[in-house]
Amino acid sequence: MDLRYQRRLAAEILGVGETRIRFDPEQLDRVASAVTREDIKRLIKDGVISVEPPHSNSRGRWRIRHEQRKKGRRRGPGRRKGSKNAREDRKEKWVNTIRKIRRFLRWLRDHGIIDRRTYRKLYMMAKGGAFDSLASLKRYMKDRGLLPQDYK
Repeated sequence: MDLRYQRRLAAEILGVGETRIRFDPEQLDRVASAVTREDIKRLIKDGVISVEPPHSNSRGRWRIRHEQRKKGRRRGPGRRKGSKNAREDRKEKWVNTIRKIRRFLRWLRDHGIIDRRTYRKLYMMAKGGAFDSLASLKRYMKDRGLLPQDYK
C-alpha cells in the first residue's frame, strides 16, 4: 500500500519532515482512503497520524571517548592544535600556583612553624617567581632548615 501522498500531506500540515510522520498500523486502511487535506486533518485529530519526536545525537561514542581521555588517552601531540599556552593560560597557571604557595606560607605562619620575618622573606621570594611550585618551596625550606624535622 503506497501512503507517500498521505505522508507528504500530513508532513505539510504538521510542519515536520516526512520521516517523522507515523501512521497507526491497525488503521492503515483509513489512512489509505484519506485523499483530501481535511481527511488528513481528521486523522491527525483522531490520533491515527502522529509525529515522532526528533532524534538527537547519540552520546554513547562521546562517553567512551570521554572515559578514555580521563585516563589520559587520546591527548598526544597529534591531537593538539594550539600552543602550550593556548591550551593552558600562563596567567591562570601562575595565579593558581602563587595562591597555593601563599596559602601554605600563611598556614605555616599562623601555626607558629615560621616567624613573621621568614614568612615575609619567603612571600617576597614567591612573588618574584623564585619557586616553580609548592614542592620547590618545601625543598628550599628543607635545605635551609626552616621546616621542623618531623614535618613531612
